[in-house]
Order: sequence, then C-alpha cells, then structure tokens
Amino acid sequence: MDVRITDGNQQIVLSTREGQAIRFKEEEARPMGRATGGVVGMELESQPVKEGKTVTLVEDEVVSMSTVRDDETLLTVSELGYGKRTPASDYRLTHRGGKGVITMNVTEKTGKVISVRQVGIDDQVMLITDGGKVIRLAVKGVRITGRNAQGVHLVRLEGDERVRAVAGMAERDEDEGNGNGSNGNDGAEDSEE
Repeated sequence: MDVRITDGNQQIVLSTREGQAIRFKEEEARPMGRATGGVVGMELESQPVKEGKTVTLVEDEVVSMSTVRDDETLLTVSELGYGKRTPASDYRLTHRGGKGVITMNVTEKTGKVISVRQVGIDDQVMLITDGGKVIRLAVKGVRITGRNAQGVHLVRLEGDERVRAVAGMAERDEDEGNGNGSNGNDGAEDSEE
C-alpha cells in the first residue's frame, strides 16, 4: 500500500490484485484522526479458488494507491513480469466505494497485479524480484495500451521467481550513464500479447 502527501484536491486511484481500479476525488475521503477506521475506498470482489475438490472464496485486496493527473500515465506491473502504461484519462472518475474498472487483464500468464503507479515519460522505476534481481527500467520503453490489455514482458523470471516490488527512481544526473539496467535496452522486451 502507499501513502501520499496531497493538497486535498487530488484524484486517487486504488488498484487490486485481481486487476480492478477505481478513480475518485480525494475530497470524498474526509480527514480523520489516527484512531478511526476510515471510509470505504473500493468494494472488493470475492474470487472462487479451487483446490482439489474444495472451492474457497478469496477476497481481492488493494495493492496500490496513487494520485493521478490526466496528462500522465499509470504503469501497471504484474507478478510474472508483465507491464503496461495506460493513459490516466482512460480511468473514468467515479465515487469511492464502487467496484472500479479493469486495469489489467489478469491471467495465469500475467499473474496478479502487484503495482499501479503514476509515471511520467522521463521516469524510471526499479523492478525487484524475490530471486534477488533488481531491474532499472525506463518508463518510456513500456508501450501505452488500453486498460483491458495484458501488457508486455518487462523482465525475464526464472522458475517460480516473482516480481515483488516496483519502486520509483529519484531524478538522475545526466553523467550517470544511460540508466537502462542490466538488460541493455530502453525498456520492455517486445513481446506484445
């Protein structure tokens, strides 16, 4: 989950592991004290999970919160290394407490969503895996697609390895090198699905 300092006039996007997202005005979540329970930001769906002959309902969970502006994009990253950028304007403004809209087509191939964050064209992020890989990625190399797409492969994973975190990079100095990470390209591998 995330924390942001805001001016009270921002728009918020909450995103879930199952690929849903909701966008609403910050003023709908009124200021409260530390000991309060807050307000409902998003209604979470339950998904049936089958293990052998048993079917269990598992509730979706919020994985990220971001402030958003119409002139930027949202970078969505899944646990199996897929990602995409979607214009923030593609997420309609609604009221808090709704079910939201699809932010990524979650499949067995992509895995669950782990992060959705606002990015600019010149931003860079780091993808961190549970296998110890840290990949520096230039956002401009990630293709812009619609909300219901799976995205492109951002990082090659070994066996059961999963992407566990996405971190924004601080502004870099011009003499720091190309900043393309260990894979030597400007961003995502070109394997559009």
